[in-house]
Amino acid sequence: MVKAEHARPRTGTLDWRAAGAVNRLDEMQEHKMSQQRVSTDGGMQTSYGFRTVGDGEKQVLVNDVFHKVAKRYDIMNDVMSAGMHRVWKDALVASLNPPRRPGFRFLDVAGGTGDIAFRIVAASDRQATGTVLDINGSMLGVGAERAAKKGYTENLDFVEANAEELPFDDNTFDAYTIAFGIRNVPDIDKALSEAFRVLRRGGRFLCLEFSEVEMPLLDKVYDAWSFNGIPAMGKAIAGEAEPYQYLVESIRKFPRQRDFAAMIGRAGFSRVSYTNYTGGIAALHSAWKI
Repeated sequence: MVKAEHARPRTGTLDWRAAGAVNRLDEMQEHKMSQQRVSTDGGMQTSYGFRTVGDGEKQVLVNDVFHKVAKRYDIMNDVMSAGMHRVWKDALVASLNPPRRPGFRFLDVAGGTGDIAFRIVAASDRQATGTVLDINGSMLGVGAERAAKKGYTENLDFVEANAEELPFDDNTFDAYTIAFGIRNVPDIDKALSEAFRVLRRGGRFLCLEFSEVEMPLLDKVYDAWSFNGIPAMGKAIAGEAEPYQYLVESIRKFPRQRDFAAMIGRAGFSRVSYTNYTGGIAALHSAWKI
């Protein structure tokens, strides 16, 4: 007869393995949380893509990204949107519908290269005047050069400043526009409050931003392109993938359309609405200061 021997429990080994499994689960959960969109409670201040950074660090890192891509910014947007950003920007300006008479004054924030500002001036038959504001001098340099070539120097001025601390008096502008820039601002609530402050009563706020895809199947296709195709294309075009990796990740962190609309309303705006473009790849947010 064979005696059954009871194995002695290897407590130390089991504890080590259990601890390792728990650590891996914690890391997976932390990674998953880092990829989740922020809510109306905030979180973009310390979010550099999927990385969490200290207070005040994000702006420095974002500035470096745009110094690197300034001269290829339009190409970058072509890569990010498969060329659709041009259609979406045209739709923003059509929604603004600037009057074809003197006196209309607009502020285009994070508009360094002038894409939106040029469209507004053209749509107004060169009657509108505007300020292109950007925190990045390299982007503004590209925009000012392009404005001179187009003959828009009488219509536009270029100001290097922070969207969180606009250097303008209250009730100065008839319209505030920002395209693909709000997600790069660390304190979005502060930027929205500043937008409200500098607009005149009856002024229009328009924000075009990459958003959450709400069309089944398209979301998976766009995710695959974003995380695999865009950084690779960026490396081929600009010689490095890192700036494009950040931009893709920042899109995934930006609040959902409804959450961002709630933030706009919280800043004091009325008649807040949004329109999805191309299944939600981008969305145009509209509001009024009443």
